[in-house]
Amino acid sequence: MKTRSLSLRVRLPVFVLVAEVAFVGLYAAFVTYDQHTDARLQSNHTDLMRNSVYKDYLVFTDIQVMIFLGFGCLMAFFRLYGFGGMVFNFLVATFAIQWAILVQGYFQFSHNGKIHLGLINLINAEFACAAVLISFGAVLGKTSPLQLLFMALLEVPVFAVTEWAVLHYLKINDAGGSILIHIFACYFGLGVTFMLYRPGLSNGHVKQTSSYQSDILSVMGTLFLWVFWPSFNSALTLGGDDQHRAILHTFISLSASTLTAFALSTMLHKNGKITMADVQNVTLAGGVTVGASVDMMITPAAAYALGMMGATACMLGYKYLSPFLARRCRIQDQCGIHNLHGLTALISCAAGIWAILVATEEDYGPSLYEIFTHRAPQEGDPKLKELQTLIPSLRPGLGRTAQQQALFQAAAVVSTIGLSAVGGIITGFILRLPYLAPPSDDLCFDDKAFFEVPAEYDSPLYLHHTIEDSAT
Repeated sequence: MKTRSLSLRVRLPVFVLVAEVAFVGLYAAFVTYDQHTDARLQSNHTDLMRNSVYKDYLVFTDIQVMIFLGFGCLMAFFRLYGFGGMVFNFLVATFAIQWAILVQGYFQFSHNGKIHLGLINLINAEFACAAVLISFGAVLGKTSPLQLLFMALLEVPVFAVTEWAVLHYLKINDAGGSILIHIFACYFGLGVTFMLYRPGLSNGHVKQTSSYQSDILSVMGTLFLWVFWPSFNSALTLGGDDQHRAILHTFISLSASTLTAFALSTMLHKNGKITMADVQNVTLAGGVTVGASVDMMITPAAAYALGMMGATACMLGYKYLSPFLARRCRIQDQCGIHNLHGLTALISCAAGIWAILVATEEDYGPSLYEIFTHRAPQEGDPKLKELQTLIPSLRPGLGRTAQQQALFQAAAVVSTIGLSAVGGIITGFILRLPYLAPPSDDLCFDDKAFFEVPAEYDSPLYLHHTIEDSAT
């Protein structure tokens, strides 16, 4: 134990300080203000209400709550790993966002050799951060903070390359991030945990349990995520009716998955009781399941059905698939990210493909070509000029048919799974290096490996005695 503490005493500060110095240099060299933040572009004639801060800041703060409070509290469910779940989430999220601004900026926002920074950059960086935190859930309690920082350091570039390749070459619709966030994060995380497999934990761990207090804190995280998920799914949709639909569909789907989660939890429990792990996770399934089609005209009934389907798949995954993967496939998925983010995202992608196939001008009107921009007529097509008289901002598209766009969506799913899994396996291989100070098996799921903890934190009788003393 002493050796590990001393190794972190040098290695963690060195990594953080080197990263900070590098960030300062990179930000100084490549990051500047965008048109909505540069004072030189403002004047007495500027309409201040058209600044993006009034459109994007509310959504940005909602996503902030999800990243730092939602994920943080949700990961504090282990009885002896509350510090690690919340604090390492805080550490990794802060690092990942700073790093993602630079890496995503290189691919998406660079103009004249500069990254023009605005709120939209921060929102995209927080989406990359969300992918890292989802992957973190697969290795929760089994990794050092140094391993987690290295994981973020490697995952963000893989995420940015995948995002750029899928959006630039395949040109897909993925408003809620089912492909580029949930599927990517899930299979990246599974690749990492596959490489970090611990035979000593194959039959579980005595500290791999929750407590009354830790479960309450974790449900608080669930509630933060539940309440703000509509902002997450609608953040990058077109303003107006598209964003409005995305908010409605997300709420309806989350509501359906919540009711389904309670029903299935009691039905599948041998004594007909509610399991807190189901409340913490399965209730959120609807937010993922509706993501790929969240801004489309799928109808409220379809959004409700997707929430029910997502909760069912997620519940059955926790009960049957996760134990199988741990026993047969060397995948020790601590938070069950394959159930909440993998299975549900696959359902979401299938629903998105179906919605693309059945989308017609009769249902969407001319806005069909704003939502599905790659179905818009190509330059020189007479129909493009006709549409531009109705929608002046409409740009030439690729002239794809619905069937062609659906094939590109399917190709994006397959390629994202492949790239993320390979990236996760390579990252997991690197994280096995002893230099990164992984905790020993006996110190997994235990805060005392990396934190100063209260003397009574691991006493199972502490709370009981405290209550008795108060009563006396």
